[in-house]
Amino acid sequence: MRESTRKNDAATVRCATERDLDQLHSIDQVIFLDDAYQFFVLRQLFEVHGERFLVLEHERELAGYAILATTPDDRRHSWVLGLGVVPRDRGRGYGRLLMREAIERLTADEVAEVRLSVEPNNEIALNLYRSMRFETIDRRQAYFGPGHDRLIMARKLG
Repeated sequence: MRESTRKNDAATVRCATERDLDQLHSIDQVIFLDDAYQFFVLRQLFEVHGERFLVLEHERELAGYAILATTPDDRRHSWVLGLGVVPRDRGRGYGRLLMREAIERLTADEVAEVRLSVEPNNEIALNLYRSMRFETIDRRQAYFGPGHDRLIMARKLG
């Protein structure tokens, strides 16, 4: 298990621990509102993707997270299942910090491509992903159900 941490300012990226789950659930609700994961889903994602469930700590509190999942069939493709930063800590480069650590870990795992889905009107996220060399490869209507369209973006690694 790789336990390196990436730091920026007073923030640190590290692997989530079981002790983080309650606070993760709380910040997920703040970040994603009605689209937040239910606690049991976060728990299962932690159990399955523990080493690729990253949290960002700022001033000893969780301020964001990223969840990465590599496909089991060929282990060459991975998805960012979630990436977010709490509103009070946005604009500090923390989303970029999380994504850089994610890309570094996936590259070390020899993943060939990472994908993610993003709301088409989320200009802040789109700007971040585009600046990190993600390209839109598809637009899916009702990807997360009626009224929840998404762009699928990808970046080659390695």
